[in-house]
Amino acid sequence: MSNFIPEKLSVEYIDGVTNMEPVIPRRYTLTHSDLSGDLFLTIGKQYAWDKINPKRDEVLGEWQTSGNSIYYNIYLYIDQGEYNKNISTKRTEIFKRELPLALTAIRYGDRHLFNAYPNLDHATILVNFISAYPEFARQENWGTFHKEQGVRF
Repeated sequence: MSNFIPEKLSVEYIDGVTNMEPVIPRRYTLTHSDLSGDLFLTIGKQYAWDKINPKRDEVLGEWQTSGNSIYYNIYLYIDQGEYNKNISTKRTEIFKRELPLALTAIRYGDRHLFNAYPNLDHATILVNFISAYPEFARQENWGTFHKEQGVRF
């Protein structure tokens, strides 16, 4: 896993979303540059589809509720538009290796919201691996932002 460098993260708010509201709907699109290693986090009421490249290596996330509970759902597209089991295997490995960095970037990039609503740090993170292959298509519980990140901002 790469180390998180705050200076390499750019954050943009769209759709009338601010650093403090709304919590729902609030969707995150995290992309990156393979060349520079820069991370780009767009936070809005909708995903920033215009920022997504054909490689489909973005991390999409959103806050959702169930009853009185709030949780954070992440969506990862494993198959990259072509159905090749070897590529999907490799992409699954890469996503799992780099997801802690992505979670740190999301937490840091939206730290003002987390500071305003401390309960968000304890919300369950559910990661949805989306694939045509049953062995890759699954949902995993990745703990919470507080537990997973170990660092308070």
